[in-house]
Amino acid sequence: LIAGAPIMSSCSDEATPTQPVVLGCGQLCLDYLATVSSFPIPNQKIRCTSSKVQGGGNTGNSLTCVARLGLPSRILAKVANDSQGRYMLEELESSGVDTSFCLNAKDGASHFNYIIVDNQTNTRTCIYTPGYPPLLSDDLTESLLLSVLDGVRVLYVNGRSREAELLLAQKAHSKNISILIDAEKIRKGLNEFLDLADYAVCSTNFPQDWTESPSSPSALLSMLIRLPKLKFVIMTLGEHGCVMLERCSNEISGSEEETDIDELHESLKQSTDYTSILPVCNSSLVTRLAGNVTGRLVIVTAEKIPSSELIDTTGAGDAFIGALLYGLCTDMALEEMLTFATRVAACCCRGLGARTTLPFRSDPNLATFFGTRP
Repeated sequence: LIAGAPIMSSCSDEATPTQPVVLGCGQLCLDYLATVSSFPIPNQKIRCTSSKVQGGGNTGNSLTCVARLGLPSRILAKVANDSQGRYMLEELESSGVDTSFCLNAKDGASHFNYIIVDNQTNTRTCIYTPGYPPLLSDDLTESLLLSVLDGVRVLYVNGRSREAELLLAQKAHSKNISILIDAEKIRKGLNEFLDLADYAVCSTNFPQDWTESPSSPSALLSMLIRLPKLKFVIMTLGEHGCVMLERCSNEISGSEEETDIDELHESLKQSTDYTSILPVCNSSLVTRLAGNVTGRLVIVTAEKIPSSELIDTTGAGDAFIGALLYGLCTDMALEEMLTFATRVAACCCRGLGARTTLPFRSDPNLATFFGTRP
């Protein structure tokens, strides 16, 4: 293999005119998972109750989800020419992810994670070891950029390979390709990605950390105000579901008073059924929120997973994003898409590792969402 040359995959998926492609750019890593009865204390020796070695990384996990749900997914990344790198590519290919645009480093080492899954608290602790060399903007030739973006409907980025992802995002923006960003935490250069993003999925703390707003709802509104291209922003809340603020173009009377976003959120919470086992989606009416920003707030509850079925939350957020990418590409109604993504994330939590129980479209838990959908 030649350093910097694309790695040709034997199971690349060719997109049909009716099947838009999801492209992801980011880091791949290998996860070494171990479950324990309780988190170890210093200087203690314990035994794991189960273990697994599996490909990981936000991008690879989300694209695996997309592929299993039935859409072509494509990844742009750089991997080391070691056994771990080859294993990660083979695993992605076995799930139907097109790895033919991945670049191979002649020398280097793969990224990897040690993940401790605590059965007592149902939490997981990740210890990340970065590999090298990184994917750089110099790796992306004009011909590679044009080829990798061909047929793409949505580009997924998270900013971990900042220079290369930004160049790709700028090219995607120039071709009117939608961009979804996973805003997990504040990173160098993240603002440039947010300016280009059509959709943002944020961790619980990110909106307030980024905007310095006094509350989560006001932080979501501040993001829409500061980022005029943004169509919606979602704040994930783990076992408590998620909250989404959607920008709406509906005509609102110029005389209509602004609605206080915190009061709207509190009112919506009061009318949401948090006792339901399956996810519930509760939406407000479209209202004027601030200046010329109109929108609606949406609360989605999480699926209540029995303790006997809850194994590991590793990758649940990536599964959620993967399902969102599928929904965006197949024009799902927003409420259906959010409920669908929440159920897919719950499937992920029923096995050890981020990919073990990622559902295929034939999964009985998802039967109500498919029908005639492509």
